[in-house]
Amino acid sequence: MIHVLLIFISTVQITKLQDLVNRSKMARCRGRFVCPVILYNGKHICRSSTLAGWGELYGRTGYNYIFSGGIDDTWGAESEPEVPEDDSASNGDSQLFDKVRGLDIKLLRYLSVRYICDLMVENKKVKFGLNVTSSEKVDKAQRYADFTLLSVPYPGCEFFKDYKDRDYTAEGLVFNWNQDFVDAPLTIPVCFTKNLNIDWSKYQSWDLVQQTQNYLKLLLHSINSDDESGLLVHCISGWDRTPLFVSLLRLSLWADGAVHASLEPAEILYLTIAYDWFLFGHMLPDRLSKGEEIFFFCFNFLKHIVSEKFSAMKKPRDRGSVTSLSSDFSLITEDVGGATCLTNDAVDLFSVLLPLRLEVFLAAYSSTVGLKSSAPSPSGAISGLLEQFARGVGLRGTNRIV
Repeated sequence: MIHVLLIFISTVQITKLQDLVNRSKMARCRGRFVCPVILYNGKHICRSSTLAGWGELYGRTGYNYIFSGGIDDTWGAESEPEVPEDDSASNGDSQLFDKVRGLDIKLLRYLSVRYICDLMVENKKVKFGLNVTSSEKVDKAQRYADFTLLSVPYPGCEFFKDYKDRDYTAEGLVFNWNQDFVDAPLTIPVCFTKNLNIDWSKYQSWDLVQQTQNYLKLLLHSINSDDESGLLVHCISGWDRTPLFVSLLRLSLWADGAVHASLEPAEILYLTIAYDWFLFGHMLPDRLSKGEEIFFFCFNFLKHIVSEKFSAMKKPRDRGSVTSLSSDFSLITEDVGGATCLTNDAVDLFSVLLPLRLEVFLAAYSSTVGLKSSAPSPSGAISGLLEQFARGVGLRGTNRIV
């Protein structure tokens, strides 16, 4: 039997990445730069906020200049942008955008990102009559024209109060696309739409389950459609919708054994909550106080992605009749748990583990967040991490995740 060793190592040099990040961070809202968070088949899945508008750019550059004593070296010696300046735009705004967005593009190219998934329902975020953020899809100078832009508008965290008020039921919950601030259409390249067997013209009639499923299928397709190109996912600030889809991507790929293959369900739970959500700024206490429970929706939604349609494995599979947990799980994981040597048999085995692993994850998550006291438990560190969520949310209502 021939074993194929699959090892993917990032070619990114840390010092080079640090330099590019430091010089490009002003380009995006709140300074939340493009950050690689998942390495899949040698390509980077990244996250960030959307592009900063002129108000934030001038505010941050002025602030940095004042508090650096007049010596602001944010962009370093190499301050000229990689993207040529628009001849028709000679004002200061355009020159500043050329500089900072040129550096942002340089970072994207260094990480081999080709696809940019924009989850904003607006073209530009407007507050008090001012454009406080922008996005790649409305960049007037077309600086991001060399990237494949996926404009997939998705409801913000406020919408998830309706989800909570409906007893955590996403089926039948449809976003109101007729609101004044919603002006970003769904725009997907034909090369993607023709391969997914989805009628994208009906996106405004999808409920929250259909919309999330179809967007996840699109993201999985994008990272499997090219051997080299990476993906960037962002919303506005990058701490609600962005972690939702990054977490779902990570868990789906993990269930396939494509990433973090050595991690147990409780360990992948710890990783995605601590890293994808909390480390990147998800404000859980604030969201809970407002009933905007997008965090709970993420994990409750796992029951909707256990079919092979959400598998990154390209080989056709026969799942058999794996529908529930069994004593066979321990035997299976001993054989393939952290496998990096994949045979055809192992690929088939991973396909069987897809629904099985997600069920184990749901069981682990359910038992963890079901804790009602702050007393220490055998689950150790993860119980402490989730205790706030357990007290604030628990498993309420009739629509439980088990």
